[in-house]
Amino acid sequence: MAVNYHASLKSTRMQAVISRIDIGTAGTLEICSAAYASVLAIIPLLKPSFSESGGVITLLGVPRSDTSADNTGVAAVARIKASNGDVIINNLTVGVGTGDIQLASVDITATQTVTITVGTITHAA
Repeated sequence: MAVNYHASLKSTRMQAVISRIDIGTAGTLEICSAAYASVLAIIPLLKPSFSESGGVITLLGVPRSDTSADNTGVAAVARIKASNGDVIINNLTVGVGTGDIQLASVDITATQTVTITVGTITHAA
């Protein structure tokens, strides 16, 4: 049987996630190829980075862009880091029109602009 959380607890936990992302200066979102083989783009986040409602956190300031991608590849996974480099969330799904992190395109070429169109992370049931 799956574990279920009380609604207020989901909100409290997700607020704690936002607080951890926003510790220090603004955090970053790294778009990576499969299994984190290479970092394709690093997108700076705003501070505050997300808003929370009902156990769902939504990226603020979208669309957000990296104006010069670091490497060429297919975006497959993403992670969010605090300004001190700590990974706060990893294994985020990436896609076009679907996924936790939605991009204009998952095919990335070094030096191109990479844009996040949606960023939404939902607490488990």
